[in-house]
Amino acid sequence: MTSCGRVAVLGGGSWATAIAKILLENNERIGWYMRRDDRIQEFKRLGHNPGYLTNTRFDVSRIDFSSDINKIVDSHDTLVFVTPSPYLKSHLKKLKSRLRDKLIVTAIKGIVPDENLICSEYFHQIFNVPEENLAVIGGPSHAEEVVMNRLTYLTIGCADEEKAQQLADMMASDFIKTKTSNDVIGIEYASVLKNVYAIAAGICRGLKYGDNFLAVLISNAIQEMERFLTTIHPAPRNVCDSVYLGDLLVTSYSNFSRNRVFGNMIGQGYSVKSAQVEMEMIAEGYYGTACMKAINRRTHVNMPILDAVYNILYERISPTIEIRLLTDSFR
Repeated sequence: MTSCGRVAVLGGGSWATAIAKILLENNERIGWYMRRDDRIQEFKRLGHNPGYLTNTRFDVSRIDFSSDINKIVDSHDTLVFVTPSPYLKSHLKKLKSRLRDKLIVTAIKGIVPDENLICSEYFHQIFNVPEENLAVIGGPSHAEEVVMNRLTYLTIGCADEEKAQQLADMMASDFIKTKTSNDVIGIEYASVLKNVYAIAAGICRGLKYGDNFLAVLISNAIQEMERFLTTIHPAPRNVCDSVYLGDLLVTSYSNFSRNRVFGNMIGQGYSVKSAQVEMEMIAEGYYGTACMKAINRRTHVNMPILDAVYNILYERISPTIEIRLLTDSFR
């Protein structure tokens, strides 16, 4: 038990698994919602998530599993949502319990499709969760390194500074260092955009562009991100902080980045569908690209990298042609 009350993870993928590992460092018990009963039974039998990060062992006697989202919501105070953004609405459709009195933490690095809302805005507008009860977990962080106890820095964003600090304390450990921020919206949009830019980095790698150009791409990407964040949510922030620039760098350069891998396949000539099938994992940036393009039709920020990725993924423009045009816009 912590000052955040009883804590539960909602989601069954690799990042949900890593967050569960983090939470069990400082919590005697956690709840864990997974939609499939067969996956839960296999988890209990094997002592690890059968689908993701299978080398990571858990003391399952300390985990209250359930495939009933209402049971998890009713019996826990802090809910950490880690479901892929395209599936968030379908999970929440089963919900009958109230969320407004819970502390809602989103570790989802994506936008809710159709609504074109970042997750905190979605919980606020659709479920009436007050802003002071909404928090976000920002990187840079790959689940694969977290479960190996490799040193990782997380930023916890919340409008309520006391709650942000409570969450930060709850997640801190020998291998997790935490800090707080009140820039919830900025952190969420940055986490969406860095996935888009990682796809761009992967495309360029697949097209055999080298490290020299990749450095120019990323330096232009952080400028593009800053232009958008300043327009959509003006606030005191330094985009060189790890939660913005650091997350962009690790997602664009790391072989653990599924968005970079997805982009690399596109650059090598895969179709979007064939790349998705072969990866067998969701690249959030694919959905984030369309959502950000729709949002930017309202904000009119100069975002040539976003436009290039959108044209390649959704307009089926040749990556070779589109990236060559993009290179002409860089200095």
